[in-house]
Amino acid sequence: MPASILKPVTKARLSIAFAAICLLFCSFKGFMDEQGWTNWGNRMLNEAYDPSVEPNVKKFEINLTPDHFIRLRKTYQQGKQEYFSFKVSRFSALDYKPGTANTDTIKFKTLTDDIIYQTFEDPAGDLDSMATEWAIPVKKLSPKRLDSLKEALIFLKGTN
Repeated sequence: MPASILKPVTKARLSIAFAAICLLFCSFKGFMDEQGWTNWGNRMLNEAYDPSVEPNVKKFEINLTPDHFIRLRKTYQQGKQEYFSFKVSRFSALDYKPGTANTDTIKFKTLTDDIIYQTFEDPAGDLDSMATEWAIPVKKLSPKRLDSLKEALIFLKGTN
């Protein structure tokens, strides 16, 4: 019968050290602070937003700000601008609607008319209104990524 090279005490110490290192690394996986969730939400929105649905959009900016606002500014080729914004503390739901082969829609819902919608330099006249729902086109999202965005918004809602 082959004998072990390591003594039983050394084996136990190595096993305990290995388990401690595994626990240490695994404990950071599920924990993110406010800044981490803000960065993740911002990255997620920028990667997911699909401006190709509106071919006349020349430029867009979508941000989850450090003070927990989600903002989208679209500039069209004719110069018209659209601006959407809401504070995450007013967030109530995130819905997902499957769309075409490449694009889906996510819909943000707020408690009351908390979503700001404004237009600037619009030939039809500038608008300034409020809404309870806001739908944005997104590239295909896995359920895991959609859940992580929702988790980020719920976490940030609780920090206000």
